[in-house]
Amino acid sequence: MTTAARRHSDRRISPVFLGIVAVTAVSGWAVWTDFSAVPGLAVFLFVVGAWIVSLCLHEYAHARTALHSGDISIGAKGYLTLNPLKYTHALLSIVLPVVFVIMGGIGLPGGAVFIERHRIRGRWRHSLISAAGPLTNVLFALVCTAPFWLGALDGVPWPFRFALAFLAMLQVTAAILNFLPVPGLDGYGVVEPWLSHAVRRQVEPIAPFGLLAVFVVLWIPAVNGVFFDAVYAVMEAFGVREAEIWCGRDLFMFWQGTSAYCTAP
Repeated sequence: MTTAARRHSDRRISPVFLGIVAVTAVSGWAVWTDFSAVPGLAVFLFVVGAWIVSLCLHEYAHARTALHSGDISIGAKGYLTLNPLKYTHALLSIVLPVVFVIMGGIGLPGGAVFIERHRIRGRWRHSLISAAGPLTNVLFALVCTAPFWLGALDGVPWPFRFALAFLAMLQVTAAILNFLPVPGLDGYGVVEPWLSHAVRRQVEPIAPFGLLAVFVVLWIPAVNGVFFDAVYAVMEAFGVREAEIWCGRDLFMFWQGTSAYCTAP
């Protein structure tokens, strides 16, 4: 009975996560109804809340896939509760991604559930565990852009439409960055099981610096331009125009002032 009760508590959704969902829902309602006296503030809270929810779901996907692949220690670590405070590196998984969104509007991938890989057998399972997180971002992007590619935007208020466009862009950037085969990112985790032991040993010391290296490279104007060209091409394929993304970013960063075009399109 004690074991059963413990397993149930290990998987009960955290009040912290539910609180984040509540903030997201209320701020989303404020954006939709134009209830907020400062629309940009409501967009900011909605996007940040939804972004944190997506980060939690990203890590949950890793954990849940690992559990079904053989790592039975996942539940005891609290990863199945969706509580961001349970992550091994909450700074990398939550704080830094949120800071980078606020600074410039890029979905920086986090990463912080500790998986006991020795418990898992089979290279395909290891690859699937790594892929589960960014695939969650892809799914989140599909949900956010559904009104655009389904042609169901009639009646959707402009601020909410812009907020969805910006939020979807964050998911796309997170998915693309995470799928890069760079040590320390999920993309490398997908291919790592298929590499020789010698190659993995050589790469292991530089893995902690992979995310930093990606960030530095993205500061190179030419690389940054190519990256965002690819992001906007994906968004265009989803039916989201670049102008809608920029208006969403404009409303999100309300402290810089909002253009007249985005407030009255």
